[in-house]
Amino acid sequence: MNGREICVVTGATGFVGSHLADYLSGKGYRVKVICRKGSNLRWVDQERVEIFDAGLFDIEKLSEIFEGATYIYHVAGVVKSKTEDGYFTGNVKVTENVLRAALKCTDTLKKIVVVSSQAAVGPSPTQEPINETYPNNPLTTYGRSKYEQEKVCKEYFDRLPITICRASAVYGERDTEIFIFFNTFSKGLMTKVGFDNKKLNLIHVTDLVDGLYRAAVSERSRGEIYFLASEETYSWDEVREVCVKVFNKKPISVCVPHFIVYLIAAIAEFFALFSSQAPTLNIEKARDLTRRYWTCSVDKAKGQLGFRQKLSLYEGISKTIDWYRKNKWL
Repeated sequence: MNGREICVVTGATGFVGSHLADYLSGKGYRVKVICRKGSNLRWVDQERVEIFDAGLFDIEKLSEIFEGATYIYHVAGVVKSKTEDGYFTGNVKVTENVLRAALKCTDTLKKIVVVSSQAAVGPSPTQEPINETYPNNPLTTYGRSKYEQEKVCKEYFDRLPITICRASAVYGERDTEIFIFFNTFSKGLMTKVGFDNKKLNLIHVTDLVDGLYRAAVSERSRGEIYFLASEETYSWDEVREVCVKVFNKKPISVCVPHFIVYLIAAIAEFFALFSSQAPTLNIEKARDLTRRYWTCSVDKAKGQLGFRQKLSLYEGISKTIDWYRKNKWL
């Protein structure tokens, strides 16, 4: 790999972005990461990447950082906010800033990979996984902001080599969201939302960043959208059985009716009024959690990018739990 090729990563202080920066460094790229002043750099390997605390609002500074870049990976985004403006600024306005800055650096630029989410489309209406032709029907403000992010990208398709990658639910080392599920399981309790048999795709972060890389280097991915997810779909009972093997314990399983989920979400939202932090569970998140199917097809990514799920659910969860234990999260 030509070490002089430059990759720029936004959101590299976060869960997915930090793994992506590590992956690209390991392939010999010169990696630049953009963060806000005062960001927590605990997951950033500062000996292997160049750090720019420029934020994502100064287009002139961004274009200077992008100078000479071969690939730009826009991972940064807002997944929790107390306001609609917080979502749309962090996911739409910032993306437009990145694209406007990139317009000044097209001489060397081969690809911009923008990380979106299945939330931009919404859940699947049936057990049959949806594909990239399925119409967008986001359920939440977060999902609507990611849909608007995709629309902004499409406005630049004729001027920039952009690829959009929609991630399914992502888990793995350093994650703090699905960690809540594993932490509860480790204490001997598994909660299931509702009494129906829900299904979803889960992707380990190492498979996701491999897919993002493949999208960047592919010659046929310009102007395309891909789902990146597990090749298999899983029920929560299947997830439970894998966790039983990994933890070597059988938890008490509790089914929480949908109306209780909404009630807890409403209470959490009320108390969040007195906090500066957005609640982990709110009414919109409850709407997400109570859908029966969050499934998507990766056939397009497999056919055009050579994407594959390399880690089975058991391997991915084992790897994740080992890391949590080593870092004393569990």
